[in-house]
Amino acid sequence: MLVETNQSMAVCGLDCDSCPGKDDCAGCRATGGRPFSNAGQCPLVACCESKEQENCSQCPGCGLKEQLIREFNALGIDDMEEVVGLNTLPGSYINLEYRLSPGQTAKLLDDSQVYLGNQLCKKGSDRCYGLAADENYLLVCEYGEGSSDPEIIVYKKRSVVL
Repeated sequence: MLVETNQSMAVCGLDCDSCPGKDDCAGCRATGGRPFSNAGQCPLVACCESKEQENCSQCPGCGLKEQLIREFNALGIDDMEEVVGLNTLPGSYINLEYRLSPGQTAKLLDDSQVYLGNQLCKKGSDRCYGLAADENYLLVCEYGEGSSDPEIIVYKKRSVVL
């Protein structure tokens, strides 16, 4: 099911105009589900294709987006706002470098992949939560202005299969 938006034709039904990556997006229809030319296939498109349905009436993402929202909210992070939406984001846009120990750093995401994510305010703080997920993993991190001083809050393998 293709849903027309002002920005592009979104395969999954997400509102392209609210996506922070919209300026770098070539649109799902024109790219075969690879809206960020140097990144992999969007997990929502991949979910629909895995169901082998020509007309996916359960979009966005055959329930993947809604399931991820439930999983993020179920984490029970007290000072995190309720998750009500997710956007498609290229890994290169959200892949922060985390300090693990003195002298060691790591990135947990793949710059060449597309993730579902959002940024939420941390209650009572000037810091934010960054959320990212795909079919396999959930990531919640906390960071300051301009993504400074990022900290991993939750990084876990998903156990839910749709």
